Amino acid sequence: MTPQPAQRGLSLVELLVGVAIALFIAAAAATLLAGHLRESRALLLEARLMQDLRTAADLVSRDLRRAGYWSAAVDGVWLAGASSVAANPYAALAPAAAASDAASFRYSRDAIENGVVDSNEQFGFRLRNGAIELQLGAANWQALTDTGTLTITQFSVTPTVRELSLEAFCAKPCATGAAACPPRQQVRSLALEITGRLVADAAVTRSVRSAVRLRNDAVIGACAA
Repeated sequence: MTPQPAQRGLSLVELLVGVAIALFIAAAAATLLAGHLRESRALLLEARLMQDLRTAADLVSRDLRRAGYWSAAVDGVWLAGASSVAANPYAALAPAAAASDAASFRYSRDAIENGVVDSNEQFGFRLRNGAIELQLGAANWQALTDTGTLTITQFSVTPTVRELSLEAFCAKPCATGAAACPPRQQVRSLALEITGRLVADAAVTRSVRSAVRLRNDAVIGACAA
């Protein structure tokens, strides 16, 4: 019979080398997994920050578009034979000329228009202590963003006003040098910019920008009497 070769196992050196290789592979896999988890967390935090900023910008933009709404706007339209027209009591808007970190505006909420700006028809936004605050009524402010999640570092509202002459609708020409004549239609727009950073990771900072075209134009001046 042919003798069988003697069986032998792994030597201690071979076993140690194998364990070292296995540990190296496990460490590399753990490093890759940890890096992947960090990247996933960073992406999740950035997505959350962008979502919160976009939501705030959408809410601010939607409310600003309503500025100047007047349910009796027909009273402010000039008609032939009319002695005068009523002024829109909700037309005031701030900022009117320069960029600001706050905005104030009004719009009608009356079922039956009384021509008076009531306390519940005054609105606004402002940056205060790292949060955007919303004004609901004359002196009622509440936080629009959560300071436990993000800190707002910039809230900027920049107005742009374009005036269109309405002299063609006047029955008489304006006198030379008249300041109030002819009437002009003010087409108002606002550029909105919000910048914020995460509370959990201050290195994560993002900005959103939005352009708001007010639906309710203001009319200033008047035709010659």
